[in-house]
Amino acid sequence: MINNRKWIAMFSHSGSEIVNISNMLGRMPDRIITNNTDIENIHPHARHCTYTKNTPSIEDYELLLGKNTPVVTLHGWMRIIPEDICEQYEIYNLHPGLITEYPELKGKDPQKRAFESRDMYSDVGCVIHKVIPEVDEGVPILVRSVANDFETEQQLTEALHTMAATMWMSLFAPEILEEEMRR
Repeated sequence: MINNRKWIAMFSHSGSEIVNISNMLGRMPDRIITNNTDIENIHPHARHCTYTKNTPSIEDYELLLGKNTPVVTLHGWMRIIPEDICEQYEIYNLHPGLITEYPELKGKDPQKRAFESRDMYSDVGCVIHKVIPEVDEGVPILVRSVANDFETEQQLTEALHTMAATMWMSLFAPEILEEEMRR
């Protein structure tokens, strides 16, 4: 459970997924790390972040993540994490592409590729996986999918964003998700 442990969240884009999850959990991460230098585009609730250079070294990661066995979640981190760090920490990534069915959707913007090639991708979804030092590899922990019958790419992206938040909650705070579902 993430509620009882130190939580570090890392992102390269806007940080909006972290805000959504935090709102559902009722707590912000203990530390947010970004390599986004474009402060204007960072979500307003995620502005108090620790900045790191684009490609942190092993030593940088160790300083940023610290000790005390934190849970580390990646939200569009867009960097390969070194093997030493993957072995030292419990790190999870959510990928907004159904890479368990369509491995070619690994990497950047899978939702755009899935929408543009709807005839090839009958389903879309998200995968939470343990992080290893390869792009969108690692043991899948949680997989969800829906039919790829969206009329716009924006609708597909929003559906995957909602699915992502629910999946994080299923993994780290199922009791909160169950309470939300009863309302």
